[in-house]
Amino acid sequence: MAMTVKEAGAILRRAYNNAPDKEMMTGLFLFGIKYADDLDELPLRDVVREAGLQRNYYTEIRRGIKLAQYAQIRPDADLWL
Repeated sequence: MAMTVKEAGAILRRAYNNAPDKEMMTGLFLFGIKYADDLDELPLRDVVREAGLQRNYYTEIRRGIKLAQYAQIRPDADLWL
């Protein structure tokens, strides 16, 4: 079953809020990398709005999605998500 905007927004909010101090953008990249396949079909601006984050953060998530084909998330970083 595909992820909904509401589900993606909740995960994104958690990734952003659980990121260590001054690494919130990293949380956005990790979210994009980990959930790239699920996010491909969702309107990212709606996901960001659902998460209650700044509108322009969708650009950072898009970068994470593009990095997904080249990157893997270390297990210790996965704790944020």
